[in-house]
Amino acid sequence: MSSGTTFLPPFPVPHKNFSLPIKGNKTEIIISSHEDRFLVVATQIGTMGTILHARKEEGMSINPTFNVSVIFGKRDEPMLEACARQLIEHMSSSGSAKPLVLSLGLRDHSTETLKAIVSAVIDNRLW
Repeated sequence: MSSGTTFLPPFPVPHKNFSLPIKGNKTEIIISSHEDRFLVVATQIGTMGTILHARKEEGMSINPTFNVSVIFGKRDEPMLEACARQLIEHMSSSGSAKPLVLSLGLRDHSTETLKAIVSAVIDNRLW
């Protein structure tokens, strides 16, 4: 090895990978904790689907505000944004300041499905 070699942190990053049935659809969920953010992938279709970014706004307000935006994918699905908002609010109230990148590749965008995903992620949290 040359003296200029740098060692990178071990890979993979801390993560959990599991699947569960939600309304008859096999749902794969991966939660990973990167140094600067959390990545949550929930898919029923084997692809990334819609990708959202959620973060707590820094400010002087007593009541925190949250910003959720669609990075890629369906921009006309308010329930997907609501799912990201619920997760970032829970993460923030649990003491985490990291933003969230959420990928939802779902066959079913119902409230029941999204609540089940939020519950599964919270039950298996890495924050």
